[in-house]
Amino acid sequence: MTEPELQSLQDIYDPDYVREVFDRCSGKYIGFSTFCSLGFVNIWRRQCVEMLGTLLNSAVGYDLMAGTGEVWPHLLHSHPDIDQITAVDISAGMHKRALDRLHTMRAHKIAFIEDDILASKLPDESADFMISTFGLKTFNREQHARLAELTARVLKPGGRFAFIEASDPKGWVLRPLYLFHLKTILPLIEKTLLRGAQDFSMIGAYSTNFGNASGFAKLLEYQGLITTYRSFFFGCASGAYGQKPKH
Repeated sequence: MTEPELQSLQDIYDPDYVREVFDRCSGKYIGFSTFCSLGFVNIWRRQCVEMLGTLLNSAVGYDLMAGTGEVWPHLLHSHPDIDQITAVDISAGMHKRALDRLHTMRAHKIAFIEDDILASKLPDESADFMISTFGLKTFNREQHARLAELTARVLKPGGRFAFIEASDPKGWVLRPLYLFHLKTILPLIEKTLLRGAQDFSMIGAYSTNFGNASGFAKLLEYQGLITTYRSFFFGCASGAYGQKPKH
């Protein structure tokens, strides 16, 4: 890989670059993400909530890289006694979209921090749970290590976590078709119908660069967290979940 290619690859993980991408695409993100995954994102969000397991009554926690907050209905349905969800996202546009369209009636349970999670000052041992759906791909490996460290620091002893992300299904017989859909069909649709800044075409680059969540699971384990790796639908998504030891 040439030096310009390496620089280009690094640029897509710069926090300012990520913020601008998601601010621009926030208005169409919900519909496009559902379409491009053929509806699987909604199933995977529900499964991510299931991975959290049992939470304490009046639990408080964080939705990291919260985006449009589409995991909140699943989270509050499964755990109606949650006291508060603090959504953390670098894009104010995504959070505004969440509250305006989806979650006005739940706003009393949702707080928002507009923040680069990798530079966040979230309080130590302040969370009973941490969850994140489809935010891992926007980080490189060094950033994943910092995220794992933050997760271990911010969870209370016994606190639970669950992360899920779209992944590259290596070894799946239909992988070429999956990648064609991701890298060719979706950018073409965006170019011809949405006439946007080609922000959604970044999904393919982020997902294939990410690979799967197995490496992130190992980073969580390195931080002393009890961690399980899980693959979904032939590897088209993957996750890491578990618990901070109580002692």
